[in-house]
Amino acid sequence: MATASVSGGREKELWRRLGDVNDPELDEPVTEMGFVERAAVTSDGSVEIDFRLPTYWCSPNFAFLMLDGVRKALDQLSWSPAYRVKLHDHMFADEVNRGMGAGKTFSDIFAVLAEDQDLGALRETFGMKAFKRRQEAVLRGLREHGLTDREILGMDLPAYDVARFEAGEATKQQPRYRAALLERFPDRRADHPVFVTWEGQIIPPTALSAHLAELRSVRINMEFNGALCRGLKQTRYKELDVVDGEPTLVDFILDRVPAGTAPTA
Repeated sequence: MATASVSGGREKELWRRLGDVNDPELDEPVTEMGFVERAAVTSDGSVEIDFRLPTYWCSPNFAFLMLDGVRKALDQLSWSPAYRVKLHDHMFADEVNRGMGAGKTFSDIFAVLAEDQDLGALRETFGMKAFKRRQEAVLRGLREHGLTDREILGMDLPAYDVARFEAGEATKQQPRYRAALLERFPDRRADHPVFVTWEGQIIPPTALSAHLAELRSVRINMEFNGALCRGLKQTRYKELDVVDGEPTLVDFILDRVPAGTAPTA
């Protein structure tokens, strides 16, 4: 019984850690995107991960950032297990799996595959998009809750932490925006404004609507890419046609709407 309890606890911890790994382009957990096909704790405590991306030609840089995130998540597991991560059905799967089997780091494996792209700059670009998407969700939630623009932009961390929303996107993004803010500005004091631009500039109340319009364009682009990504993965692997009861982008491309979903005008 104790062994089963330990195993179950480790499984939960494993999935919780993997849930903190995001698709860098979409800022959504790889577990929710369905990229982690299998995650298991074996009888000897080691971990096996099967990872599958939506297309054969997904950028090796994106694959690197996600797999590196998986590696860091596994390194944080409380029992420090040995682990095996296997990439499936990708144009560089053989190179990646062979390199990992030989004990090479992801940086070594992808040094040749990275297309001379600065991965640090790529991380920062995706970090900026995630920061803006999360911030927009919380700002909209506070407006919908009835706060004035001046009240919102005057918030410091203590006020932000006790703010409450209706269940939805703002509630989900509240802790995630806080994490992004402190990662971007680690020396930020608790009494500093919570809502600033990516560059750290104060947002005047009169400029909030224009600021939100900019953030909205970032969100729409990320949501479109997310729908496209899910649609490609579903088409490739012939999974269910519906994600959480909603039509995916591929449904509209093929001019079909899942049963029970009201068509748009």
